[in-house]
Amino acid sequence: MKMPFSRRDFLKTSAFVTGAGLTAPFWQSRACAAAASPTPPVSDYPIAPGPFQPTRESLRQYRCPEWFRDAKFGIWAHWGPQSAPEMGDWYARNMYLQGHRQYNHHLKTYGHPSKSGYKDVIPTWKAENFDPDYLLGLYRKAGAKFFVSMGVHHDNFDLWNSRFQPRWNSVAVGPRKNIAQMFKDAAMKQGLRFGVSQHLHASYEWMSTCFGSDKTGPLAGVPYDGTDPQYADLYHPKHQPAPQPGDVGNVPESWKQQYLLRLQDLIDQLQPDLMYHDGVIRFERYGLKLVAHLYNRSAQWHEDRVEAVYTSKGLEDCQDGTAVLDFERGIAEGIWPNPFQTDTCVAGWHYDREARYRTPKQCIDLLVDVVSRNGTLLLNFPLKSDGTLDVTEMGIVSEITTWMAANSEGIHGTRPWKICGEGPSVAGTVRDTSVFKLLPPIPDTSPGATRSAGARDNRAPLTARDVRFTTRNGFLYAFLLGRPDDSSAVLASLSTRSPQLGGRKVADVTLLGQGGKLAWAQTEQGLAVKLPEQLPSGHAIALKIAGVVGV
Repeated sequence: MKMPFSRRDFLKTSAFVTGAGLTAPFWQSRACAAAASPTPPVSDYPIAPGPFQPTRESLRQYRCPEWFRDAKFGIWAHWGPQSAPEMGDWYARNMYLQGHRQYNHHLKTYGHPSKSGYKDVIPTWKAENFDPDYLLGLYRKAGAKFFVSMGVHHDNFDLWNSRFQPRWNSVAVGPRKNIAQMFKDAAMKQGLRFGVSQHLHASYEWMSTCFGSDKTGPLAGVPYDGTDPQYADLYHPKHQPAPQPGDVGNVPESWKQQYLLRLQDLIDQLQPDLMYHDGVIRFERYGLKLVAHLYNRSAQWHEDRVEAVYTSKGLEDCQDGTAVLDFERGIAEGIWPNPFQTDTCVAGWHYDREARYRTPKQCIDLLVDVVSRNGTLLLNFPLKSDGTLDVTEMGIVSEITTWMAANSEGIHGTRPWKICGEGPSVAGTVRDTSVFKLLPPIPDTSPGATRSAGARDNRAPLTARDVRFTTRNGFLYAFLLGRPDDSSAVLASLSTRSPQLGGRKVADVTLLGQGGKLAWAQTEQGLAVKLPEQLPSGHAIALKIAGVVGV
């Protein structure tokens, strides 16, 4: 049954002044809320004026900005109130699933979810040691060219001074800090581009476990706290859950309207250069308005240049313009025709005190692999509840920093070569976007991980036989993803008969991060290079090759 319009439907009928931002929302007045239509037409929600209209046809004219194509590496803080228990991702949903690891932790730590629910976890997130200037300084030194803050996760909690989620945001409760704004200020000080991630579209159904109850035990049948209407602004009005948590086909218009207004507010306040969207463009009319609003605002901020990036996980959204394709825990096979983004993390998404981490080598190998295929890596370092990195994460950041000091020349500002690489881990090159394949995805290594999409990696560890290529300023960079046993490397793709060279011959070979001459020879079998005993890195090494790439 459709619920009558009430104060909790709030925001959906807010007036919006084109080019001037949002006026006071109607929900601030009960009389206005009672008089407003519960489902105003989408035309009542204008977007900023600019070069784009909220249509597929118009958005196809979008092109990825050069800064993103040059960046190649960004760092993300997948951090919010679900980090407070330090028990991993999807806590706000899984704590209402009897028998789940996170339910058991919640029962022991906070109490039964019929009384102590997610609303009671939020105030325990204090971020008491949060120092964004320190963190962003580390990330800049590690070679990150942009930083992404969580904006809002599926838990319906905003990390900025939200005008349309006034009770459940990081300024009003928990840390009582404008987390996203603090991250942006720190990013700007470090000369980094700033982005935000939004996962809001799924919240209406994703949070619906809070309407359930235990199936067994002394409190079987006692409703969880999500059924209490005074918390509907966090948990959503009680409704019959969809069969699957990702099913948004039957969400009400009121939620789609709040989705648009909340995220327009995020854009207007934070002015991000990138908006990471955890899915395909949702709620067609509203989703297209959101994308066009971001691009038009970007044109206003950058003297008519659209510098913003909106990512989508839907191939249909990224065939021609519109958005940048994002692969969660995966990468394209071969060289992708348009710039793409791979997002993944060093362990689980939200901080988990029991997580198993990637090694620094795995992180670096993935970065090189992604860049060689025309991609950019967005790597999540989940912060602890207090806003700090743990010892293992600090070690990973430190090793990436050392590696970048020697090898960044072959990463930042580069473009793909004719092939992405050679060796046992390279498949074919995909140039037709109608043919879409993913290499085996990157694993979620945290115990009790519940997300199945892209959660396993069956690839063998990459070795010196695995080579990846990038180009820049007329040079070819060949990354060896391991150390050869005999201190020599042979690159078959650079033989004198190689079709990729088109008759060009190697003129010189040097090793990034280390001076001095290298012994090398180009033959019909390949480019043979003798490596020094002392290498500049214990991870991937890069040969800088002259003469084979046109300027």
